[in-house]
Amino acid sequence: MTKTLAVSFAGFLPETTTSPMCITATDAIAFFLSQIEQCLATKNLKLGHCLHACLTKTALTQHTLIANRLIDLYSRCGSLPCAKSAFNDLRFKNDQSHNTMLAAYCRAGSLDVAYRFFDQISGRNLVSYNTMISSLTHHGHHEEALDLFAQMRKDIIIMDKFTVVGISVACASLLALRCLRQLHASVVVSGLELNLIMSNVMIDAYGKCGDVDASHCLFDRMKRRDVVSWTSMVRAYASACRLEEARAVFASMPERNVVSWTALISGYEQNGEEEAALELFTQMMAEGVVPTPFTLVSILSACASLGLIERGKQLHGFTFRRFIGSDSFNVFILNALIDMYAKCGNMVSASTVFDRMPERDLVSWNSIVSGFAQNGHGKQSLDVFERMVKAGVKPNHVTFLGVLSACSHAGLASEGCRMLSLMEKEYGICPRAEHYGALIDTLGRKRQLKEAMQFIECLASGGDLASEGTWGALLGACRVHGNLEFANIAAESLFKLDPKNGARYTMLSNIYAAAGLWDDVRRVRLLMKEKRLKKDPGYSCLEVRSAKHMFVACDKSHYQTEEIYSLLATLVDHMIDARDSVEYKQSLGYLTTEQEVKQVKEESDRSCHPCIIELVPGVQPPTTTTTES
Repeated sequence: MTKTLAVSFAGFLPETTTSPMCITATDAIAFFLSQIEQCLATKNLKLGHCLHACLTKTALTQHTLIANRLIDLYSRCGSLPCAKSAFNDLRFKNDQSHNTMLAAYCRAGSLDVAYRFFDQISGRNLVSYNTMISSLTHHGHHEEALDLFAQMRKDIIIMDKFTVVGISVACASLLALRCLRQLHASVVVSGLELNLIMSNVMIDAYGKCGDVDASHCLFDRMKRRDVVSWTSMVRAYASACRLEEARAVFASMPERNVVSWTALISGYEQNGEEEAALELFTQMMAEGVVPTPFTLVSILSACASLGLIERGKQLHGFTFRRFIGSDSFNVFILNALIDMYAKCGNMVSASTVFDRMPERDLVSWNSIVSGFAQNGHGKQSLDVFERMVKAGVKPNHVTFLGVLSACSHAGLASEGCRMLSLMEKEYGICPRAEHYGALIDTLGRKRQLKEAMQFIECLASGGDLASEGTWGALLGACRVHGNLEFANIAAESLFKLDPKNGARYTMLSNIYAAAGLWDDVRRVRLLMKEKRLKKDPGYSCLEVRSAKHMFVACDKSHYQTEEIYSLLATLVDHMIDARDSVEYKQSLGYLTTEQEVKQVKEESDRSCHPCIIELVPGVQPPTTTTTES
């Protein structure tokens, strides 16, 4: 060993009788490699710098294996400049050197630089392609990953398990079922055996792409399954709205974890089975499984849909106690809380959560803007939007939908037009059908029906065909203001766009009834009967002492039905006395007087709330949610 190398080596040796001069170069290389591996294991960048400093005094910095490990060490410790320096100092680079440096760029998120570096590698191999594909999918560039995979096939490079995993993830994100099937076929043809991880990823990918039968086929052929395999199958069935099969797979699981529970709970919640989701959550808690933020977000969403604010408050308290001070108590959960309070009509609590957030993202701002708008607080919604813009947060199409809704509730037609223009010219966001519908609603509320009709005609002439939302908004405005001319035009268009929607026919019938056109009312009702169309009944939902009560027109299933209807009859008598004839006709249509009184008494979806309050002494006015189809 040279004297310089011996001196550098001696600084790292424990006290020993062996002289450093007796250590061979091979021993020195092995020693420094072991030291670098220890630094990698502990991510000790400081010791890594010391090792590198000692190595620069010797020729070992030109040893390819040592230099490659140094590059990897700096990369994994987040020091890209040092990694570049170690790479540039290496005179004789091999394929591993280039791949290690490529991985350093990818790990640092410098994808543009990584792409240029990748193109300059003359000896690109499977590791090079896998590194780039994995990085692209990790950062959400799924289309680029598929393009790179196609280039890899042209270069006649045979894929391995890492390629399959990366491309499966890309296909799932893009819902590229055809590409996924081609990948699967290539795996079979190449003779590459699917291991546990590959099978799990492909099961999940097929499920997200909508081919749950292919997921099931893969699942059945697996020689060994783990909890991820079962959970992927549960998620696949739930995504396909096949909840009974998802529940059956879940029940058959030999082992469950919180991810499995969350997959089933979110599946029920996303498919409109909020009550079942809440029951599953209660069962999960009873079995001692601690929920994750993802679980809580699904349950908060279920509470929001059902208007269960008391349950939502309990979850708020649990979330605060469980996750406060941890990384899990983040913007993700807080956004769900804002949305829950807003949908339950409690904007005071929604604003409190929003104002106390340590950091906010676009979803936070959108939730509070839309929350104020949905609850009729148009001015507050617009004020928050101004704060958002001043904070430098760039709005998206969801933001502007909330803003336009706020303009509608506040009766600011000119401001709504300005906002629609702003989203196009200032932010380059192309308005969608729902944006146009919100603006039509705004004009309708201001009795500007002629302007609304002209706007719809401009959409049609410009190639943007008016949608159900725009015509529906116009028809609703015609009902409020009694405009028969535009009502007929809107209804005719709606019947063509959505011929099986009975609610549109019912609305037109009510418009005719309000105008006293009983022959037209009978004609529309007869048309509905011929087409076998019905309007889905609206319902009211309220929460009393954490118990949910739902009421539908003509509903007599409640255990306090007799008491409710007795109080309701008294209430209806007062309502009839208070109504003038025009309002009376508009609400009851063409029915006879006896039928009218009977129908009003059976309309429990509008009148059950005061009855419940009186039937339960000491109960404060409950939170209510009303849905009208």
